[in-house]
Amino acid sequence: MISIRQRKGVKTTEVSEDYAAQETNAKLENKLPSGYTTRRLWKLLSFTVGGTIALCIGLLTSVYLATLHENDLWFSNIKEVEREISFRTECGLYYSYYKQMLQAPTLMQGFHGLIYDNKTESMRTINLLQRMNIYQEVFLSILYRVLPIQKYLEPVYFYIYTLFGLQAIYVTALYTTSWLLSGTWLSGLLAAFWYVTNRIDTTRVEFTIPLRENWALPFFAIQIAAITYFLRPNLQPLSERLTLLAIFISTFLFSLTWQFNQFMMLMQALVLFTLDSLDMLPAVKATWLYGIQMTGLLLVCILQFFNSMILGSLLISFNLSVLIARKLQKNLKTGNFLNRLGKLLLHLFAVLCLTLFLNNIIKKILNLKSDEHIFKFLKAKFGFGATRDFDANLYLCEEAFGLLPFNTFGRLSDTLLFYAYIFVLSITVMAALAVAFHNLSDSTSQQSTGQMVKCMIILKPETAYNLIHTILFGFLALSTMSSNTPRKAVFAGSMQLLAGVKLCTGRTLTNHPHYEDNSLRERTKAVYQIYAKRSPEDVHALLRSFGTDYVILEDSICYERRHQRGCRLRDLLDIANGHMMDGPGENDPDLKLAGHPRFCEEIKRNLPPYTAYFTRVFQNKTFHVYKLSRNK
Repeated sequence: MISIRQRKGVKTTEVSEDYAAQETNAKLENKLPSGYTTRRLWKLLSFTVGGTIALCIGLLTSVYLATLHENDLWFSNIKEVEREISFRTECGLYYSYYKQMLQAPTLMQGFHGLIYDNKTESMRTINLLQRMNIYQEVFLSILYRVLPIQKYLEPVYFYIYTLFGLQAIYVTALYTTSWLLSGTWLSGLLAAFWYVTNRIDTTRVEFTIPLRENWALPFFAIQIAAITYFLRPNLQPLSERLTLLAIFISTFLFSLTWQFNQFMMLMQALVLFTLDSLDMLPAVKATWLYGIQMTGLLLVCILQFFNSMILGSLLISFNLSVLIARKLQKNLKTGNFLNRLGKLLLHLFAVLCLTLFLNNIIKKILNLKSDEHIFKFLKAKFGFGATRDFDANLYLCEEAFGLLPFNTFGRLSDTLLFYAYIFVLSITVMAALAVAFHNLSDSTSQQSTGQMVKCMIILKPETAYNLIHTILFGFLALSTMSSNTPRKAVFAGSMQLLAGVKLCTGRTLTNHPHYEDNSLRERTKAVYQIYAKRSPEDVHALLRSFGTDYVILEDSICYERRHQRGCRLRDLLDIANGHMMDGPGENDPDLKLAGHPRFCEEIKRNLPPYTAYFTRVFQNKTFHVYKLSRNK
C-alpha cells in the first residue's frame, strides 16, 4: 500500500478496482476452455498452410511465365544477338544499359558512362539516370558482377529470371491482399488463379520483359497489400510502424522503376481523398499515406538528379492542396446532411483550384514542359477539344490508347471472374453508399464509438479503400486498350496474308492461296482491285459482294519494288484493267490512263470519298486495316 499512496492524483478505490480487474483477467486466462487453445492452433495451422500455398503459387507462376517465354522464342536455342533482338521497341533500349554496365571495365566507369552518355542521342551528352528510370538495370548489373554466378548463368538469363521472379512477388501480393480482405486464404488462392488464367488481360511480361511496368507493378501490388493491412483498426503500435515502413519502401521502389508512377499514385491519392472526405477511413492514416507518397517521390527526384518532371507532377500539387485545404476547413465534417454536402463540394472545388494553381506555379518556376503533351492528349481523348499537337496526336492515333474492346468482358466471363467481380462490386458499392450517407447525415463533429463500430462492420476501411481503388482503375482500363474484330468478321486481302489470318485468328476469309478453282481465281482478282486504279465506290461494291467486313492493305504490295516493271502485282492489275502502268517505261498502245488514282495509295489520305466507305481501324509500318461501311 505504500507504493499506492505515493501515486499522486490516484484514488485508492480506483487502484483497488484496477487490481481486482487484473486478478479477474488472470483467473479467466487460467480458466480458458480448451476450445480457445484449439482455435489458436487452427489459426496457426491456417496461416502456415495459406502462407505456404501463397509462396508456391507465386513460384509456379514465375516458372510458368518463363516456360511460356522459352516455348514461344526457343530462347535457349537461339544466338545471343537473336535474344537481344527479341526485346522489342523500348525494351531493347532499357536492356542496352544493363549490357553497357556489364561491359564497362569497372563499375565506376559504367556509372560515369550513364551519367555522361553521348551515344543515345547524337551530338548531345545526356544524364540517363536523370532522363530514364533505369536504376533497376544499374542495380542488376552490379549484382551480377558481384555474385559468383558468371560461370553458371548468362547475363540475359539473370535479367529475365529476375523479372519473372518479380512476377512471383506480384502474385503473392495479390494473394495476400485478397486474404486480408476476406479473412481466408482460399480467397487468395482464387485471386491468384484468376490472375494466371486471365494472363492475356493481366500481364504481358513474357513477351515485353524489360518494360518499366513489369518492374514496377509487383512493388505496387506489395504497396496495396500493405495499405490494406495498415487501414485495419486497432493495430498494435509495432505492427503499424512496420507496415508504414513496408508502404514507404514499396512506394519508393514503385516510383523509382516506372516513369508513369505519378499518374498511378494520383489515382491512389484520389481514393484516399474520397474516403477521407466521407469519413470512411481515419484522417490520421490518410495523412500518413499522403506524406509517404510525396516523400517517396521526392526521394526519387533526388536520385534522378532533381528531375523537374517529378517536382511538377500533379500528385505533389494535389497532396499539398489536400493538406492545406484540410487545415483551412477544420469544420468540414460538421452540420446536417445538406450542410455537409455543400461543404464537401466547396472543399472539392477548393482542392482542385489549389492543385491547378500550385502546379502552374511550380511549372513556371521550373520552366517545365516535359509532360505537357500528356495533358494535351488527355484533353483531346476525353472530348475537351481537338489538338494539332504532334506528340499528343501520336498517342491518339495508337490503337492501344483506344477504348477497351468489348470481347474483353467475354474472356473474363469465360473464367467466371467477371460475374464474381460484378457480384462483389454491387454489394460493396451499396454498402459504401449507405455508410457515406450515414456519415454525411451525422450532425455531430465526432461520431460515437458505437456508431463508428457499426459503420466499420458494414464496410471496413480497407474494403472501402480497395473498392474505390478498383472502380477508378476500372475506368482507366476501359479508356485505354488495343481492339479486336468480331469473331464472325469477314476479311479481304492478299492470299498469303489471309492464310495467316485464318490460322492465327480463325476469322472468315474472302479468298485464300489454294488457287486451283476457277471461281476462287475470279474472286481473288476482284479482291485484288484494292491495289488497282479503281474508285472507292467500285472497290466497296466488289468487296461487299463477298460479304467483306474488313480489308487489309499491305505496303509491301502497294509499293512493291521486288519485281521488275510489268511483273509487279499492281502492274498486272493495270494491264488486266486496260490501264497504263506507273513509272518510266513503255506501255502497249491500247492501254489508257486510268480515271482514278491507285486505291491503296489514295485511301490513306482520308479524303471524304474514301472515308464515306472505309474507316481505318488499325495501322502499323506494314499493314493498314479498314472497316467497310454497310449502309452504302
